[in-house]
Amino acid sequence: MAKMTGKVAIVTGGASGIGSATVRLFVQEGARVLIADIQDQKGERLARELGESAAYFHADVSRECEVKAVVDRAVERFGRLDCIFNNAGFSRAHGGIEQISVEDWDSHMAVLLRGVFLGMKHAAPVMRRQASGSIINTSSVAGIQTGYAGHIYSAAKAGVIQLTRCVAMELGEAGVRVNCICPGAIATPIFGRAFGLDPEAADRTIGIVKAALAPRQPLGRAGLPEDIAAAALWLASDDSSFVNGHALVVDGGLTGGRMWSTSQAGWLELAAAMGVKLSPV
Repeated sequence: MAKMTGKVAIVTGGASGIGSATVRLFVQEGARVLIADIQDQKGERLARELGESAAYFHADVSRECEVKAVVDRAVERFGRLDCIFNNAGFSRAHGGIEQISVEDWDSHMAVLLRGVFLGMKHAAPVMRRQASGSIINTSSVAGIQTGYAGHIYSAAKAGVIQLTRCVAMELGEAGVRVNCICPGAIATPIFGRAFGLDPEAADRTIGIVKAALAPRQPLGRAGLPEDIAAAALWLASDDSSFVNGHALVVDGGLTGGRMWSTSQAGWLELAAAMGVKLSPV
């Protein structure tokens, strides 16, 4: 039997990138999915492609009324709610602390952290009544270690991890699990959009992003949206029924430390500088 047979899910930011890959996988595994996004054309196109198992709903996750409406719509259309994947996000602010504007801070926090809070807030009462459910939030390796993203994005994603843990301790008592995923460098349009490209142009940069990320990864390839979708499927399904309050790192080993080849080359260079000849291991 498919892992999501009979389950209903909401995926925010579901029209592209990690979100759309997750929507496709959830439907493939038997779920009915409400796609929530502000990219109407992409969201509607994806819903049409997937047929009766998917529907699109316009929602800005920074607005409480729209997040509540998404949850209400999922229950109205499909009768229940088994999973919400609070995945919507973006990143555009760069520069040092002195260059960050209050407007950039507020706009990023509104989506990246408030949006997660609102998704959990409005899914919680539905799932409490069912005494079951899985809430999944998208964090990042930037929420665990510095140097992987800008200040605002990193701070927001660290907040997502801690908020996930706090709410997991509350809702776990009601039979509802709350976890987050910390993706590493995943080849999605977020990179192009971060540099100011429009959504269509950002989509066309995916090949460039894959090629740029691959040599920097211990596994020798860029992370793909499908890698994160597979993790979300596990957390949404009964396979992870004893997992709660966990930050699941899916980064191909990126945060594990320096790659072996890089560290060995460094030691060889140091030895040579001291007049010592070492054999590569």
